[in-house]
Amino acid sequence: MRPGADYRHRAELAVKPDVWDFIEGGAEDERTLAANLRAFDRIRLRPRVLAGVPRADTAVSLFGTTYATPIGVAPTAYHRLVDPEGEVATARGAGAAGALFVAGIFASRTIEDIAAAATSGLWLQLYWLQRRDVMQALAERAERSGYGAIMLTVDVPRMGRRWRDMRNGFVIGGGVAAVNIDPAVMASAHERDAGSSAIARHTADAFDPTVTWTDLAWLRGCTGLPLVLKGILTAEDAVLAAEHGADAIVVSNHGGRQLDGAVASLDALTEVVDAVGDRLPVLFDGGVRRGTDALAALALGARMVLMGRPPLWGLAAGGADGVAGVLRAATAELEHAMVLAGRPTLAALDRSAVRTSGGAA
Repeated sequence: MRPGADYRHRAELAVKPDVWDFIEGGAEDERTLAANLRAFDRIRLRPRVLAGVPRADTAVSLFGTTYATPIGVAPTAYHRLVDPEGEVATARGAGAAGALFVAGIFASRTIEDIAAAATSGLWLQLYWLQRRDVMQALAERAERSGYGAIMLTVDVPRMGRRWRDMRNGFVIGGGVAAVNIDPAVMASAHERDAGSSAIARHTADAFDPTVTWTDLAWLRGCTGLPLVLKGILTAEDAVLAAEHGADAIVVSNHGGRQLDGAVASLDALTEVVDAVGDRLPVLFDGGVRRGTDALAALALGARMVLMGRPPLWGLAAGGADGVAGVLRAATAELEHAMVLAGRPTLAALDRSAVRTSGGAA
């Protein structure tokens, strides 16, 4: 069995069914969730021979930090739902693999405890809350604790309709909480109502759907950290991000959890990369399950790729060691594929390394 599939199987057995649905589910009919995976099936790798590449270097640098792997951990919430140590274990696992970890605003361990456990790069993800004082305090704490960037998720003016959570009446319980935020701000996330999602109710109560591009200047002024925008799927928004001072962007459809029927992340990648050129780095997430998926995204122009669900599978199956195992397995597969493709470094990966099943990339 493949390492990723093995971790997934063990994780499903280890967590409660409603938590599993929260992790695995997408919006509406989950068409975009499925499309993210299918998009990689249309990519074919173009191996090169007699290239004299005995091994490949997977190291990448971003914002002054060098990582052993371009495969990082995307922000996800409430890691203590699947492991008692929560994000502290995730940070240790990512560090053991030399990978970036983006801790979520709804982390179930403190920003400071996560930072103390991290031995590789660490960023903090934020949503735009109605309480700007809460956002500012989080950003300032992250900067003081040594986080390397702020990642603002921009694709949730309201939460996607996630039927699994609604059917389950999903609520954050069991002593798990977003411990970095005033409990009053989080109260509705802990209130059960049969047939509805407490996560969706909390989003409606706490998030600010009125923000626009001009509001970014306020957040940039809160810290001296780079600002990364996550949730870009079009050339138009990519250009606006560059014009409004983003330091990097992430091509992402929120793992298929927002607008069902939205373009697969991989299908949006080249459009975004071509739109911004060299103005800022483009990162990627959405459906990355193995090292060859990472190679495809990197070849199409991504600087780094992020995994959301697979590190949670590793965390649920084996704590910090499981997170490290997922990342190491994907990185080993990437390195193997780079050798067979004749690409000694990530800089040597370009669109000539891949083609779609229907023709040239």
